[in-house]
Amino acid sequence: MCGIVGYTGPKNIRDVLIDGLKRLDYRGYDSAGVGVRKEDEIYLQKKKGRIEDLSKEDIPEGKAGIGHTRWATHGKPSDENAHPFVDCRGEIAIVHNGIIDNFNSIKDELIDKGHEFSSETDSEVIVHLLEENNDGDLLEAFKKTVTKISGSYAILALRRDSSELLVTRNQSPMVVGIGEDENLVASDAPALLEHTKNVKYLQDGDIARITGDEIDIWNEDDQLIERKTKKIEWDLEDAEKGGYEHFMLKEIFEQPKAIHESILGRLTNFDEFDLSKYDPNAIQFIACGTSAHAGFVGKYIFEKIAKIPCTLEFSSEYRHSSPSESYPLTILLSQSGETLDTMAAAREANQRGNDTLAITNVLDSSITREVDEVMYTQAGPEIGVAATKTFTTQVVMLYLLAIEMGIKRNVLSKDQADKYRDELRRLPRKVESILNDKEKIRDMTESLAKAEDIFFVGRNINYPVALEGALKLKEIAYIHAAGYPAGELKHGPFALLTENTPVIAIAVKDETFDKMLGNIGEIAARDSPVIVVGDKDKELEKLADDAYFIPDVPPLFSPLLVNVVLQLISYYTAYRLDRDIDKPRNLAKSVTVE
Repeated sequence: MCGIVGYTGPKNIRDVLIDGLKRLDYRGYDSAGVGVRKEDEIYLQKKKGRIEDLSKEDIPEGKAGIGHTRWATHGKPSDENAHPFVDCRGEIAIVHNGIIDNFNSIKDELIDKGHEFSSETDSEVIVHLLEENNDGDLLEAFKKTVTKISGSYAILALRRDSSELLVTRNQSPMVVGIGEDENLVASDAPALLEHTKNVKYLQDGDIARITGDEIDIWNEDDQLIERKTKKIEWDLEDAEKGGYEHFMLKEIFEQPKAIHESILGRLTNFDEFDLSKYDPNAIQFIACGTSAHAGFVGKYIFEKIAKIPCTLEFSSEYRHSSPSESYPLTILLSQSGETLDTMAAAREANQRGNDTLAITNVLDSSITREVDEVMYTQAGPEIGVAATKTFTTQVVMLYLLAIEMGIKRNVLSKDQADKYRDELRRLPRKVESILNDKEKIRDMTESLAKAEDIFFVGRNINYPVALEGALKLKEIAYIHAAGYPAGELKHGPFALLTENTPVIAIAVKDETFDKMLGNIGEIAARDSPVIVVGDKDKELEKLADDAYFIPDVPPLFSPLLVNVVLQLISYYTAYRLDRDIDKPRNLAKSVTVE
């Protein structure tokens, strides 16, 4: 969950490293540091805090360097625990993303051999292992070191007597950028876009030696190989704020475009893969966090459209569960395609004999090599830590897939399928109309910013949206929030309702609407302020203290509209509280550790 960047070539190393790190700080921002080769010495600067705390003017000119922005795992945020780390002789520097599982035993062994450690981190053992294994050929020492460590890692090494970089990965992403007389490496593509759109994605076990002129890659069998060069389709401007105060707000407003791009071509010609070979008796969705909520919405979509029973499993729990005798189609959702728990779940599903499908936003990400089929959302880069447009596009993919599967199973008529497709076509404009009401939604948040506890309630397909709304508020506003099925409040949570406990109630005119009216009446009777988000209705207006009514849409498609309202509510509540919206405390964008 840390960010890594490296460069070798003729450009100003300070700008390349610092600007690259700034484009990666959604991956971690507890501390930051750089290492630069200057006249056969390695200059280090590293500090607790944000990248802006580094003194750019003090970084010397050099032809090769590495940088790191940290999300702390082993060792609290501090100057000493910031990366890069150097060996005892100052000959090698490394940065690392991941967790070294066996670092304690390695550290004890190295201390016995006289190595001195300066940090509490697991990462520092890597550079001392490199020193111990180095007999003059650092590449061979690098290969030997990798065989001695276990865990997840992306490692980038710099040496004082050469402008070459050495890099490897295992369950943590690394992308090599190919330039003219220069080459780069980073945890994610945004750090490379200012310099190149041509990239190679390293795979687990790969070791690469990178100079300004050459990129040599060895696979896990120590064979020199060629990884395919791919072109990134989006621009640097897509990874910048574009006049918005926060990335999160920009990405909320990009959702109409993201929906359009995700359905483009797929409504008339679904050719992702051959669906006819899949006729499952059950589907299981596996994901974490916001992606799990998208999968939960998918459960209702598939059961309604494709008539297939569905379950949802959290990635972190799935591989510790007992396998059943059934073989459901397993759909794994991951924004980054690098979520370690979801990767492990994909491997477990394969071992159980299940067909596997991944839905992800990142081309050639690790999960694409673990599954039978892949569907790519077309959200573009998402920089804000709190997921917005990737949730929306994941759900859009699930609508598309359910429609196609319903047709293949002969449970969905052509006329009904066309009606569903028409609703998908209309979604971008309906989302746009909500975004145009941002001022009204912002005004609704004045009382929420004063609350210590907030409930979100919904029923049926909008219960997962209540969970997602609560998660967003927790993530960026730091207000305790909980999502519930509305009918469950009387089974315990009612005890927490007071006049100081706002309740955001999702009410759309589906088969649960009359029950939802009753639930809202019960909440109002406890004097809790009620904010309604849903379909316009006179009875709702009487019960609610405040309300936002979404554009007309069939209940099956209401989650995407309701969720945009809840995203704006969370954003403006956090804004009123002056939170660091794009970089919420203790969180990182891509969770690549367990």
